[in-house]
Amino acid sequence: MMRQNKLFNKTRVSLSLWYAGVMGLILSLLGMGVYKAISHAHWVALDNELESVAGTLHDSLELKLKQPGQIEPIIKKLLPNLCLVETSCISERFNSQRHILSAIDRGNYYARLYDMSGRLIAIAGDYPEGLPQALNKKPWQTFKDGTGNIYHQISLSLHTQTREDWGYFQVGRSLADFEDYLGRVKLVLLLGLPISLILVAVASWWLAGLAMQPIYRSYQQIEQFTADAAHELRTPLAATQATVESSLLVDLDKQETKDILTTIKQENKRLIQLVADLLWLARMDRKAIPLRQQLCCLNDLVDDLVEELEPLAIANQITLTSEFRVKKSINVSGDCDQLYRLVYNLIVNAIQYTPSEGRVTVILERDASHALIQVKDTGIGIAPEHQKKIFDRFYRIQDDRSRSTGGSGLGLAIAQSIARSHSCKLSVRSELGQGSTFIFQLPLASNLRDTKSLIP
Repeated sequence: MMRQNKLFNKTRVSLSLWYAGVMGLILSLLGMGVYKAISHAHWVALDNELESVAGTLHDSLELKLKQPGQIEPIIKKLLPNLCLVETSCISERFNSQRHILSAIDRGNYYARLYDMSGRLIAIAGDYPEGLPQALNKKPWQTFKDGTGNIYHQISLSLHTQTREDWGYFQVGRSLADFEDYLGRVKLVLLLGLPISLILVAVASWWLAGLAMQPIYRSYQQIEQFTADAAHELRTPLAATQATVESSLLVDLDKQETKDILTTIKQENKRLIQLVADLLWLARMDRKAIPLRQQLCCLNDLVDDLVEELEPLAIANQITLTSEFRVKKSINVSGDCDQLYRLVYNLIVNAIQYTPSEGRVTVILERDASHALIQVKDTGIGIAPEHQKKIFDRFYRIQDDRSRSTGGSGLGLAIAQSIARSHSCKLSVRSELGQGSTFIFQLPLASNLRDTKSLIP
């Protein structure tokens, strides 16, 4: 058990690490995607805003310009803090007076005017120090000043009122607020990722436990099945071995030898039947037994079974009867041999668990679309906690009683397997001390003409 627990704990740890690793990778990629999406969205918004501001100022300036390379006096009213490069204009640049066009008088924005030769003529707005003075005619530029601050600007060509080339107009802004925002986003993602990974690790451990539960239960069932099968196989073998060993120690007459051989034959028969049942279940699990679709008359099937098993019932001092609640024959489509075995196992199980002077009744009835076979007994009954397990292999409510009647605990498992192969329902209703009723329900054959074609 300790080795088994170590194996499953090791597997659980491995699954948890795989879950956490995969989820960590997914979250990392998702975080990078979110960051890229936010950055892209802000760049698009920044470009649109910058293009809008520059376009508004550009159109207003072109209406006022008359001579190429010359700044008209009215331009000072259009641009805030306009400063001619060849003059001293510090006081003018920081004048708090509002201008007619103050689109760039909101901080972070600046404007530059160049003549056709690329000479800087004037600056305006919140113009930072340390920007490169040389003209760059590219429509969009992103660059740094001498202190490492990043700027983004747009360049447009200017014309006079008469459509002559005047020069170039640039509008830009600092990206300090933009970089600060992206820095906060990055910090949140970097701090959130480890926290998310911790939560993922905890969830992975829990999910791995859930994923391992069916495997653990299956392993336990296989382990239990192996132990039960070994026990059931050992019982007749041990009985045979003990009989043979005791026989070798004494001189036997003819009758004693015959009795011993009869005992060995019975144990061998039990052993053969047990192995046959195990092989049959294994083949059913692998679906290696083909399901033959035939027309089966349940009335005949029940009559034959009652007649066959009546000696067993009499030997156990039990009354075995049948009850047909419908006068007409009830036909179904299925494998007749398997259906015969299913009902056979139900009746034998009822006889085994019904005390002497009890009664077992096989009831056959139907509704509009289904046939119903009920095997009802006046036996010991089944407690509610056992009713979900009685169809498990080797499961017995009373080991001693079952073993004394020759049961191996496979009869109901075989019946359930046959029911499932026919896509039908097998269930039980029972109360302790009140007996049990096993109910098998399967669809009716639609009509004789349709089902004749199913007979091989």
